[in-house]
Amino acid sequence: MAKIIPFKAVRPTRDKVSLVASRSYQSYSADERDSRMDYNPFSFLHIVNPGYKYQKEIAGEQRYKLVKNRYLEFKEDNVFVKDEKPCYYIYKIIDRNNQVFNGIIAAASVEDYKNNCIKKHEDTIASRENTFKNYLKTVGFNTEPVLITYPKNTTIEEVISKNQKTRAEFEFTTTYRDTHYLWLVSKQEDIDVIKKAFSKIDGLYIADGHHRSASSTLLCDDLKKENKNHTGQESYNYFMSFLIAEEELKIHEFNRLIKDLNGLSKETFLIKLDELFRIENRGQMPYKPTKKHHFSMYLDGEFYSLYLREMDANFKTSLDSLDAQILYKTILNPILGIKDLRKDTRISYSSGKKDFIYSKSVVDTGEFKVAFGMLPATIDQIKNIADEGLTMPPKSTYIEPKLRSGVAIYEF
Repeated sequence: MAKIIPFKAVRPTRDKVSLVASRSYQSYSADERDSRMDYNPFSFLHIVNPGYKYQKEIAGEQRYKLVKNRYLEFKEDNVFVKDEKPCYYIYKIIDRNNQVFNGIIAAASVEDYKNNCIKKHEDTIASRENTFKNYLKTVGFNTEPVLITYPKNTTIEEVISKNQKTRAEFEFTTTYRDTHYLWLVSKQEDIDVIKKAFSKIDGLYIADGHHRSASSTLLCDDLKKENKNHTGQESYNYFMSFLIAEEELKIHEFNRLIKDLNGLSKETFLIKLDELFRIENRGQMPYKPTKKHHFSMYLDGEFYSLYLREMDANFKTSLDSLDAQILYKTILNPILGIKDLRKDTRISYSSGKKDFIYSKSVVDTGEFKVAFGMLPATIDQIKNIADEGLTMPPKSTYIEPKLRSGVAIYEF
């Protein structure tokens, strides 16, 4: 049974939240990042990029220590204030397409993660886990919640709906035209209802944030060993999460962009594809798959549809039937020679949020030779793979919502 608890968040003051909130550091170009910091002294980017103050790139442990210093300065200047009592935080996003996301920011149990009550579907890389663990241990806070999903729950829905009838603590619109809202759930009766509702859920699923949850687990193990008076109630026994009902997730695919044909001519490549796929040249007409096991391809100025032949659609596990896995097993690995999807520099990925025409454009520039597209995975596929203890290929899903950094901070 899931243990999801309230916590005392560190938050920007109401008048500064729109200035503090930022996208993830990696999502900005260098010029865009510098421009925002040039003109906005309250941006959370100043905390995660402390070298900006000295016009110098700083890395490793030195950077971590300066991140902590910038964070403490924001607290000293009362840009950030810590809540006096533990709360749940209802978070709502209405994006530019009027897609609505509602969820609860809370602390999830490391023990539940270890016991597979919180289930995962992606592999993590040990070096990245340790890097982020060391970062968390030095800075002492986390501002990027793990995205966790749960089955539709009317009890939780009712508490969310009731609290959203009051004035939001935060309401701000970003330059992306997404509007963000945050409500504090501080009444004990509501807290008890939420906590009890989650405790009755058999299993939760990580939708996004596998490395963050794994790193938080390593951090817990470290701090537990160092604390002679460990009780199990310390904040490091939990990690910040954003919990959202399954039907409110938006799942996108990742398109695959390949730099070469592994030494094959176009004609030889197509003949090899023909062994497993029914191929149709669509010419200049863009093609987007409408069924599972159908793929789009753009090669040499033309679009193609690829349909996996029925005789090859024999699947033993949920992972075998995942389109991203099929593409890897039938084309990327055996034909194009891409064995390690994480490390091979010949492959790149484009979120399905971008039209497949974007993939066409980067192939037309000559940067890539061929592009592949597919339908996004479903939540049922993700859950089945997790339930079977299997893991999806990297970049199988791009899942929304994406919260802004700096709106709610979890301290260890």
